Amino acid sequence: MNQQITAFLDGLILYDYLLLGGSLLLFVLLLILAVLLRKKLLLALLLILLAFTAIILGPTVGYTKLHDFIFSNNISIREVKALEFTQALIVWGDLNNTSSRHFSECAITAEVYKVANNPVLDALYPLNPFKKATILTEDIAAGGSRSYKIIIEPFTYSREYNLSVGAKCR
Repeated sequence: MNQQITAFLDGLILYDYLLLGGSLLLFVLLLILAVLLRKKLLLALLLILLAFTAIILGPTVGYTKLHDFIFSNNISIREVKALEFTQALIVWGDLNNTSSRHFSECAITAEVYKVANNPVLDALYPLNPFKKATILTEDIAAGGSRSYKIIIEPFTYSREYNLSVGAKCR
């Protein structure tokens, strides 16, 4: 757990600190405004509710949206092949850097999940894939692309499945 927190803090960029500082500043300003308007109880309670919403949702939602915007990429699957004599699934594809920043590293993750032909189960299965594989690629220039190959093994599932591929870059 300590390593994950340290890795997260080491991966923060200037925009993350500005987002966290802005959220904290908005929280303090809304609380001060609520104290100043304490005679109007309903408005003060609304401002306190907004302050706590800003301090909770600001950094969490802001972080994900900010990184999706700054480190935008486009990932595609060219070919998927289940090997016959080996228990493996191979995925080939391309990762394109669509941002204006250089990617120092990208973690490409392929996830395989079941298909049930049931709307409720089909919504739940992507949340918990039964097979997952991740590879790291490095140094993708702005506007550049990189081919990848992911091997998911052991893969013995014989029924219908879906495959999703995503990339987290920084």
